[in-house]
Amino acid sequence: MGNTLETGNSGIGESVEYLDFLSRLSRVAKIDRHVLIIGERGTGKEISARRIHYLSERWKGPLVAVNCASLPSFLIETELFGYEKGAFTGANQTRKGRFEEAEGGTLFLDEIGFIPMEVQEKILRVVEYGTYERVGSSVTHEVDVRIVGATNVDLPELCRKGVFKEDLLDRLSFEVLFLPPLRKREGDVMLLASFFASKMAFECGWTETPTFTDDVVRELESYSWPGNVRELKNVIERAVYRSDSSVISKVDFNPFKNPYKDDIVEKERGDDRKSGLREFEYDLKDFAKAHEDLDISYLSRALDSSGGNQRLAAQSLDLTYDQFRGLYRKYKDRLK
Repeated sequence: MGNTLETGNSGIGESVEYLDFLSRLSRVAKIDRHVLIIGERGTGKEISARRIHYLSERWKGPLVAVNCASLPSFLIETELFGYEKGAFTGANQTRKGRFEEAEGGTLFLDEIGFIPMEVQEKILRVVEYGTYERVGSSVTHEVDVRIVGATNVDLPELCRKGVFKEDLLDRLSFEVLFLPPLRKREGDVMLLASFFASKMAFECGWTETPTFTDDVVRELESYSWPGNVRELKNVIERAVYRSDSSVISKVDFNPFKNPYKDDIVEKERGDDRKSGLREFEYDLKDFAKAHEDLDISYLSRALDSSGGNQRLAAQSLDLTYDQFRGLYRKYKDRLK
């Protein structure tokens, strides 16, 4: 069995795709090399990094995580390498950086694609020589750290654009692990849903184990899950806490849908009917333009009603996601 429980977001899965990922992760965890984890948002990249750390020989050492996307570019260098007292205004005392804190352990760099080029130069030196200097100091420090990087962007493409160092990518990519998105993990949706539902039921003080109606199961299994496991967790927890019964009969994929907007939409539709759709009254020779305007109108309304979620908008128009994306790219400059 490949089941594992972890705090917060969950590392549960029995699908072939997820078990294959875990097998590759377990194998590389024991090899003391830098690793990259590639995955969409909400797939569990940080959990995977933790798994690598605790399956490695470094498990007794510290695991230090840095979200590079959450830091302004001018702070990333001081965050990673620390600084000396007096290095800049406000530097009233020497501070260790995350590399120093992770000595003997693992440094998890989430959203590694956001690191500025000048900081990439210093990371490359750490990777190649195991040395660095704090900001405002010329004293060289040695460090022994394993880097696990994670991103949801195409790093080779960033290299081609000149915003990510090819040398650094080469040295960090001893192994590249691709986390499967939830839509590709056949059978895992309900496994995870049951787990999240049970946890939420316990939190709500329920004595009964939650179950799902057949309709809800079909909805959950047919949904595309653009936000992956994190989105599933939110949907299930929301459904459980809202339910008056242990049988979950309703789920809400779009909590941002405004219930008070219907009147406005109906009024617009009524105005259109009364006007005979005057906005689409064109000369017969303008068929192509009228067709484009109708497409744009439907796309705009679908995006508006879905809170900007393109997958939900595609579903509301009975289009595939690829069909919707094609129209969106075609008309994006004209959408309201």
